[in-house]
Amino acid sequence: MQNVTEIANEIVSREGGYVNDPDDPGGATKYGVTIHTMRRLGLDLTQDDQVDAADVRVLTRAHAVSIFVEHYFRKPGIDKLPQPLHATVFDMYVNAGAHAVKILQRLLSDMRIAVTVDGVIGPQTVSATQRALEAAPDHLVDAYGIARRNYYYTLADRRAASRKYARRRDGGKGGWITRAEAFIAARYHLTEAEHRQRTATWA
Repeated sequence: MQNVTEIANEIVSREGGYVNDPDDPGGATKYGVTIHTMRRLGLDLTQDDQVDAADVRVLTRAHAVSIFVEHYFRKPGIDKLPQPLHATVFDMYVNAGAHAVKILQRLLSDMRIAVTVDGVIGPQTVSATQRALEAAPDHLVDAYGIARRNYYYTLADRRAASRKYARRRDGGKGGWITRAEAFIAARYHLTEAEHRQRTATWA
């Protein structure tokens, strides 16, 4: 069983080093920590009275891990969810913020477990998730991962600039899809043909 720091280190490894992709709404990013997050937290690492790309560049891996553990795991309450969901919901929260929780809440609603879809982990969501895990102990984590994958595809359907994150130039699975499938049992992974069919309408 992984602890939260081990999970955070894996997230940092998946996120990689410094990037500033104009198609990414996150802006300048390093180890998955965006400039928006650093501004929100007031992380003026270069001590020049402003938080800009230079501060993102000097962010260390260890600092990124600590940010994720405190602000993307404990603060939103992911630690209160059942342990089997920690890694996948935490990873998605780093990638998509409160949408990670909304995906879970919609999944619970689909299972006919009453919960408000508000992106907030409160007692209702914690209790509902525990009920769902008890009802489907061998399937809930996979179901959440599949819902993540569907979220990425739908996001790319709506925003053409995001399609490069879901589909490589050669038509294969992009980083978003492989990231989601890292938390899904292999038997539920899409084949390359299924992926290409799903993205066939994209320009």
